[in-house]
Amino acid sequence: MQIRTYEPGDLAEMIRLFDDYRVFYEQPSNLELARRFIIARAHGKDSVIFVAQSDENRLAGFCQLYSSFCSVAAAPIYVLYDLYVSPENRRNGIARRLLEVAAAHAKRDGKVRMDLTTAKDNLKAQALYESLGWQRDEIFYTYNLPIN
Repeated sequence: MQIRTYEPGDLAEMIRLFDDYRVFYEQPSNLELARRFIIARAHGKDSVIFVAQSDENRLAGFCQLYSSFCSVAAAPIYVLYDLYVSPENRRNGIARRLLEVAAAHAKRDGKVRMDLTTAKDNLKAQALYESLGWQRDEIFYTYNLPIN
């Protein structure tokens, strides 16, 4: 399994994975939306996408980082917003490797930390994050404001 940066030739596989990721989070399948979103992020350099490529040259998973800032630390950070491994490729250490490569990239890129959020009931992911040194925030709540 090779972990590397997304390349334009990965688009078809990335569309499939990104759509599956959205479906996992109870969104309706929409391959055209996935295509537009990935193209916009990749071409606009809005994010850094790492992919896990199997020995069969198929993409098995991905993670996506967005650059941001922490005003309190007065320093740049990454938000790890997306992490997904296809069901048939889970339990093989792919998510761990994606997270390790993302952390190494953040360090090289001068970020002081990475942030992520996960569902309260996603215990497997939480265990993975904590095994890699991620610390759960017990002080702050996360809020969202839908803008329609």
